[in-house]
Amino acid sequence: MLVEFKISNYRSFWKPQTLTLVAGPVKELQKTNTFEPPLKGFPRLLRSAVLYGPNGSGKSNLINGLAFMQTLVLSSSRESQEGENINRHPFLLNTEGTILPGEFEVTFIQEAVRYQYGFKVMDTRVVHEWLLAYPENRPQRWFERIYDPQKQEEAWYFGTKFAGPKKTWKQATRPNALFLSTAVQLNNEQLKPVYGWFQKMVVIGHGVELDRSFTIKHCKNEETRTKVLSFLKKADIDVEGIEVREKELPLPSGIQKKFLDAPGPVKIFLKQATLIEVFFKHKLKDSGTTIPFPLSIESDGTQKLFAYAAPWMDTLDTGRVLVIDELDNSFHPHIVRFLLGLFHHSESNPKNGQLVFSTHDTSILDRDVVRRDQIWLMEKNQEQATHLYSLSDFHPRKNEAIGKGYLQGRYGALPYIGEVSF
Repeated sequence: MLVEFKISNYRSFWKPQTLTLVAGPVKELQKTNTFEPPLKGFPRLLRSAVLYGPNGSGKSNLINGLAFMQTLVLSSSRESQEGENINRHPFLLNTEGTILPGEFEVTFIQEAVRYQYGFKVMDTRVVHEWLLAYPENRPQRWFERIYDPQKQEEAWYFGTKFAGPKKTWKQATRPNALFLSTAVQLNNEQLKPVYGWFQKMVVIGHGVELDRSFTIKHCKNEETRTKVLSFLKKADIDVEGIEVREKELPLPSGIQKKFLDAPGPVKIFLKQATLIEVFFKHKLKDSGTTIPFPLSIESDGTQKLFAYAAPWMDTLDTGRVLVIDELDNSFHPHIVRFLLGLFHHSESNPKNGQLVFSTHDTSILDRDVVRRDQIWLMEKNQEQATHLYSLSDFHPRKNEAIGKGYLQGRYGALPYIGEVSF
């Protein structure tokens, strides 16, 4: 469960900006759009948050920042080598951007415990990393590392509640790797829930084509294929069935000869190479029989919805956090409402999965769809740095038409269009 994400000195972000999914005091749509986390006395959380703003305002950068944090947690101890740079993308419109660290911090709830984890990075190393845990709502500092550039050494702090061979984990942590990642790779059980939260999160950034393989895997099993079919039908996709076909890909003899001396795994891969095709079965109105259509000739929106089907259902079934850039791309506004609505009902979202997404679709700015504290606006300030703020800051009236007000510029976060002359 995502509580809060803070970011600074990353791409278009300069000063710290915070996205929070803590629900405000408003009562509208409280039963559907918010939920009570499994922590005594903790405020309700939002089931979704939507990002608005003109092109270039930083919506994609916020999502990419969360993806960057996830990637560094999951792979820095395994995939980076000693001395490799961290691809941190500092803010470049201030001379201090390249000499100050980028900062990323996330607060979340995992297995009924609140955690606050973050780090600061430069090009070549992690300069600060920390983790606070709140079992029974009492703060415990499990670890912290701080690099002193004057002494060129790290100071390490470990809390009394943090168990295990700390010295071994510390010595194994490279300057450009996270301690969290390293310790988990060395079988630290205590940190696995923290690491696991990042593993479960799904981030689909701008320009990233969603892999269909997860949905295709679902379609190979009759039970889960039925669920995918039901998902598509509820989204008004006219399809009677789904078929997955696999066939071996014969390689030209010339290519096979080139790999005669290849390692065993490569030979096995070449022998097992297959082509997987998905077909949608459509009903002929005159005869009632069905005819298969390759998924590749379906509309872009239908193909995208198919790719979303399994990740969407899995997020709802397991209580993941799903983050998507430009959800409305290729989708009709009613489809966006349908996808969002699945998160806003306990029947379809029993594990309290959360959705964070950017969009230009203002049709969902309706008080029957989202609350004011679910709407986040982004725009550039005079330094050309991203400013992130909530619609709640404007205290709109109860009967105010939010979508109309946004398009009229009442809340900012709109592009400035100059006069066109020919």
